Amino acid sequence: MSHRRVNKRTGVIVGAGIAALVTGAILLPQANASPDAPDTPSGPRTLSGPSAARLASTLTGDLGENAAGWYYDADARRLVVNVLDADSARRVRDQGAVARTVRNSTAELRAATRVLGDKAAVPGTAWSIDPRSNRVVVLADRTVTGAELTTVTSAAERMDGLVTVERSAGEFRTFAGNEALDGGDAIFGGGSRCSLGFNVVVDGAPGFLTAGHCGNASRSWSVDQGGQPVGTVRSSEFPGSDFALVTYDDPAVPATSSVDLQDGSTQPITRVAEASVGMPVQRSGSTTGLSEGTVTGLDATVNYGDGQIVTGLIQTDVCAEPGDSGGAMFSGDAAVGLTSGGSGDCTQGGETFFQPVSAALAATGAELPVGGGEAPGDGGPVN
Repeated sequence: MSHRRVNKRTGVIVGAGIAALVTGAILLPQANASPDAPDTPSGPRTLSGPSAARLASTLTGDLGENAAGWYYDADARRLVVNVLDADSARRVRDQGAVARTVRNSTAELRAATRVLGDKAAVPGTAWSIDPRSNRVVVLADRTVTGAELTTVTSAAERMDGLVTVERSAGEFRTFAGNEALDGGDAIFGGGSRCSLGFNVVVDGAPGFLTAGHCGNASRSWSVDQGGQPVGTVRSSEFPGSDFALVTYDDPAVPATSSVDLQDGSTQPITRVAEASVGMPVQRSGSTTGLSEGTVTGLDATVNYGDGQIVTGLIQTDVCAEPGDSGGAMFSGDAAVGLTSGGSGDCTQGGETFFQPVSAALAATGAELPVGGGEAPGDGGPVN
């Protein structure tokens, strides 16, 4: 029998009456990992990404509030599960995962994000729950100085080891561009250049997903600067979320389920995966081409300024630049995210945030085309 740990800080923070910022369960990491390998019975199992995700889902469901997040150690190919007590740690180890006994519960970390949203909503900041450090990590970009920086650091200090503040060398912004660029996944509208994310099918018609701040910029989109429109925005969400659904004006367009790898080849996309911390990912965009990196945070909130606050994002160390907005983030054959914004560039590096594809598909009723690389027809289920 497991025992629920009650921490007085939870009641103090939750009792503040702050508006909720809900974090979700994270499933299905790396799609291209090799099959599981056997280990000694007494040690942790070597797992592929999908197998680790399935085991994590089972363990966190069984442990309930005694589980405090998990992540996939891609280098060691181990599942690491945070727990609050010795009994839960034993149950995790018995199932072949690595157990870490940590201080902060998931409830406490979620409560901390709600406090930040109410007390430290400063433009140029972003935060997410980091299961590796068992804290909420706040990033403050270079524009956050003086009294605003004090507001952020003071809020963190009042939360007794729940929150860490770090600096970002760049400036958080969306990655829409306004200069011409030929080829690739570029789409143009309203004087802006963005990137196509993933082709989809909605109500039997072909379309594509891109960023919501791009969808807000123009109703019509073309493949060349000032060219003939090829698609019309059907729905767009920004701020709050950051996705748009564009339907092709020609219903016979052979919209393939693939991503441009910027070297003359493509990656077929056959399914959708939820992000997990430690997941290796790639991003394709019309400015900087193909970049790769790792998921570093989940359920991130980013304050781009001017009231443009977006929640529920995926945080990564993948680089991006203006014009890459809306572009595809993927892991192997799995669609994962749409480029939203961040700081830095692909020379000095930085942080980039992505809208989860799964949420965009659920909100729009769209689906991936049947089969990677095939033209849309009946529309297939999202895996």
